[in-house]
Amino acid sequence: MKPVALTKEGEDRDFLEIAKQPENRHQKMVKMLWISIWLFYLSAPVADLADGGHSPGARVLGGLGLAVFVAWYLVLVFRTARPMPVRRVLFSLAVLSAEAMVLSLALGREWLVLFVYVAISSGAALPARYSRWTVLGTTALLAVTANAVPDGTAYLAGLLIPALMGGYAMVGVRAMIRTTMELREARATVAQLAANEERLRMARDLHDLLGHSLSLITLKSELAGRMLPGQPEAAAQQVADIEQVSRQALVDVREAVSGYRRPTLPGELAGARTALAAAGVLAELPAPPADDLPEAAESALAWSLREAVTNVVRHSGAKRCRVTLETSQTLDGPVLELTVTDDGASGGQSGPGNGLTGLTERLEALGGTLSAGPAGRAGFALTARVPLGSST
Repeated sequence: MKPVALTKEGEDRDFLEIAKQPENRHQKMVKMLWISIWLFYLSAPVADLADGGHSPGARVLGGLGLAVFVAWYLVLVFRTARPMPVRRVLFSLAVLSAEAMVLSLALGREWLVLFVYVAISSGAALPARYSRWTVLGTTALLAVTANAVPDGTAYLAGLLIPALMGGYAMVGVRAMIRTTMELREARATVAQLAANEERLRMARDLHDLLGHSLSLITLKSELAGRMLPGQPEAAAQQVADIEQVSRQALVDVREAVSGYRRPTLPGELAGARTALAAAGVLAELPAPPADDLPEAAESALAWSLREAVTNVVRHSGAKRCRVTLETSQTLDGPVLELTVTDDGASGGQSGPGNGLTGLTERLEALGGTLSAGPAGRAGFALTARVPLGSST
């Protein structure tokens, strides 16, 4: 059984990061920084204000106009993860387009670059059914304005392609963000439905296990109560039957609860994938075993995987974690081997804690072994082995 790496998890995490709404001040500052980097291309209007030979009044008005334009643009782009009324966005784009036109006609061709930002903001803030037309409209308005500005056509060729490509690129990014957010909601819904189904299954099983026994106990209790005055021996027999039924019901409940609590490798692999992704650890996980494993062996390996992933998430500070699941042949028969390796600090895990001690005892009871220790210059490795001939 060869390990199969699941690289899809890393891609999903990247998509989730793109679609994630800023939740604190640090995340807001990081997002604003990435958006603000693209304002570098406004250096042409800024340089024109400084060295363009405009009057002091024109410089003041141009500076105020540029500041208002940039602030309005940042608001539109920064709020792309939240739905905004289409009319409000269209009004904002109309204001930005009018401002870009006025500043270009009044101050010169260097200000035509503002239309590129209008196209980008329209692609980022509007649904695709609107933005595919507004990007074209903004580009057409850029061409008209460039022809009206002295020497504007010299800048036109260098601005048309950025306006079109930038606008439609943002249309694609917005669609990806929406799709990713819907995927997150769908996953949460599926998880909730699965939990509800599991609760219903537990309720049905407990009802099937206890319904008959409790009904029988009730009937025999009532019968014993009626027999007590005149038939004490028969009442005692009913009480003995009640005790026997109660003990059997207790055994059934314990077996049922034990079955629910027993971890499985597919379940623990899914939990490990979720835990490592939440901790920001790049996970390389195997596919669940296709063959049915002995119950005791699978349970021991599942506990080992849970303990190892918990150590990686809580103590290691690792960036990568690799899990392999392989079958090997030994002199004593086939052995299933689970290995969990990370690239984090191993100093905090060098001593055998309570968790590793318990795992060692659990594996030794099945004839298996557990080894754990530093892996190379940096990192930690845990290997659990169980013979596949273990009895269930």
